[in-house]
Amino acid sequence: MGRKNKLKRFADVATFPNVYEVDPAQESFLTNQEGNSSDLRGHWASGHYHNDHPLILELACGKGDYTVALAKDHPENNYLGVDIKGARMWKGARHALETGMNNVAFLRTRIEFIDRFFAPGEASAIWITFPDPFEGKVTRRLMAAPFLERYRRILKPGGIIHLKTDSPLLYEFTLEVIHSDPRCHVLYANPDIYSAPLDFPELEHKTYYEIKHLGIGRTIKYVQFTIV
Repeated sequence: MGRKNKLKRFADVATFPNVYEVDPAQESFLTNQEGNSSDLRGHWASGHYHNDHPLILELACGKGDYTVALAKDHPENNYLGVDIKGARMWKGARHALETGMNNVAFLRTRIEFIDRFFAPGEASAIWITFPDPFEGKVTRRLMAAPFLERYRRILKPGGIIHLKTDSPLLYEFTLEVIHSDPRCHVLYANPDIYSAPLDFPELEHKTYYEIKHLGIGRTIKYVQFTIV
């Protein structure tokens, strides 16, 4: 993506009513398209979606294609894609607006700050699809123990965390972290989800990166677990 196009997308995103950004003056508050600050912590369903449906997060959502796909399949849920790169989420946010998908929104912030924007138990589930495995940078992996602690704070009891990845390193690392924490319970783990018929229809959706990974022969892995 050229610099000019990226800057245009940043400008576009700032005008989208379904995209929220962190207010730099108040790092736990969000800025909407009018530039007004608001605190949606604990009020996402009523404050943005105007309903009482479950809230599902996709962290490191990239272009937002998985967020949008899940929202299409499950109109009974609210979906929120989270990423720091606004020019990427432009695609998903724009598509949701153009197609009238009111159960999709996006939040531009760093995942390290995720628990500042949601009340305890506000999220019903978390999806993490093809995050950077950060080889050699264990603490930056989104499945490292400090991140799991942040997720635990915002998930409702019994809330499920989903990881979909092509990285053997991240897959094995995630299982090690889960098994070392007595509060975690693996519900499902599969190192090659396409070696047999899929066990979950949500896995049929493919992100931009997944398509690239499959194109060079990588296997796709999936872990589903809870944390209390």
